[in-house]
Amino acid sequence: MGLLRSPHAPVAALLWSCLLGLTAAQEAILHASAADNSSLSKDYCMHYNPSWTRLPGSLGNATALSLMNLTGTPLCHPSDIPPGGIKNKAVVVQRGPCHFLEKAKVAQEGGAEALLIANSSVPFPSSRNKSEFQNVTILIAVISQKDFKDMEQTLGHNITVKMYSPSWHDFDYTMVVIFVIAVFTVALGGYWSGLIELENMKAAADTEDKERRKKKEEYLTFSPLTVIVFVVICCVMIVLLYFFYKWLVYVMIAIFCIASAMSLFNCLAALIHRMPCGQCTISCCGKDIKVILVFLSGFCISVAVVWAVFRNEDRWAWILQDILGIAFCLNLIKTMKLPNFMSCVILLGLLLIYDVFFVFITPFITKNGESIMVELAAGPFENAEKNDGNFVEATAQHSAPHEKLPVLIRVPKLIGYSVMSVCYMPVSLLGFGDIIVPGLLIAYCRRFDVQSGSSIYYISSTIAYAVGMIITFVVLALMKRGQPALLYLVPCTLVTVSIIAWSRKEMKKFWKGNSYQVMDHLDYSTNEENPVAPDEQIEQQ
Repeated sequence: MGLLRSPHAPVAALLWSCLLGLTAAQEAILHASAADNSSLSKDYCMHYNPSWTRLPGSLGNATALSLMNLTGTPLCHPSDIPPGGIKNKAVVVQRGPCHFLEKAKVAQEGGAEALLIANSSVPFPSSRNKSEFQNVTILIAVISQKDFKDMEQTLGHNITVKMYSPSWHDFDYTMVVIFVIAVFTVALGGYWSGLIELENMKAAADTEDKERRKKKEEYLTFSPLTVIVFVVICCVMIVLLYFFYKWLVYVMIAIFCIASAMSLFNCLAALIHRMPCGQCTISCCGKDIKVILVFLSGFCISVAVVWAVFRNEDRWAWILQDILGIAFCLNLIKTMKLPNFMSCVILLGLLLIYDVFFVFITPFITKNGESIMVELAAGPFENAEKNDGNFVEATAQHSAPHEKLPVLIRVPKLIGYSVMSVCYMPVSLLGFGDIIVPGLLIAYCRRFDVQSGSSIYYISSTIAYAVGMIITFVVLALMKRGQPALLYLVPCTLVTVSIIAWSRKEMKKFWKGNSYQVMDHLDYSTNEENPVAPDEQIEQQ
């Protein structure tokens, strides 16, 4: 068959797919020009916190400031200010040995208008301890050490800078793209799971070896106990990733390449099997293998390898990552089975708590005051000890390439963002878990519909998921910070299908699952010597 799926691969892959939610980064432009030659100028990327200081939206409205190099000065005390003073200047310092807000306070007391922090890895100031420096009002921004050196080599040491942040378009199309990808994936995955269930029902009616078929399905099914163990393992994994990121990230990349290649093969092979052409086979090890599947295996492996080699090429590698990610999510949704609504409630409820904890609670625990979930989404560059709790690395910088967890749908802002030519493209992110976890509920609803001869649960749960995504985007736009998407997706989907089940008076059957009822009904209709009513068999289960 080419690429074979290990029976344990879906479980292992799902363990780390439920990590991440939505996040974004804020960039601005630093326009530098030679003071003695205004025609000689160059733009550089910088990062700042817009909630602290507002920048003008265009170069024409920006104020020109003389740049002063204080990278050789700690600027931790007023005595560190040079004799000539720093009034009305933009001063450049390096990180350490004191908190960057302490440097900003000293610079402000000296009359400086802006503090630029130059660092090799372009860290972004954390908001932690900002409340201790309420009187700090000057602009605090971050530039790369490489860009600062280039600035001095290109423009000399007498430099004038203007800093501005071009306005974002009111309409963020990346949210629409992510919405379409997420809803399409859960809808198709759920529908595919229903098709498999229908085929299994037909096979159960035709085959005599029903027990063997049951056992074949059970090892891909999540029992309530398995769900609890799975969530505990998820918590352990995310903590290990936080503390040992620079090693484990490569393990995650390797797992993603293998799992996504297999998933892409499974998805495309399902289409090929329905094609009337390409049925030529070859014999290998006593089995007939379709030639087209051999080529398909090579193609899927090639896609994963190309992504692995060029994964840090953010201009186009995100396309391959999203394709592989969609296939990965589809394959898990149609493969993993929650046997009943009780398992769905346990899984989604526990992962909701997990998501909220690692996004909203962990900032009160971590040294740098940042969410573990958001840091893993952006890719923590350095550990807390090296950062001294003062910085969180900014996402996607030319001067600081880094490895990021490939468990995200990534959509960069390609249109209407003028910083793109200077900075790396800002991206919107959606974790695989925000697709797979609700997708498992939608898949259960579709299988239940197939067994009961309706479509109400599948349609309503898919619409509820879409509404939950819209609510997530609205809250993200209002809060302007990463959000645990499951906080909105889980209530929308669970409450909707619960209302449907209660209104149809099917909650008991929906809660326990009716797959056993269908199986037992088939046994009842074919076993006339020792008949047992379906309802009695459900109670025996």
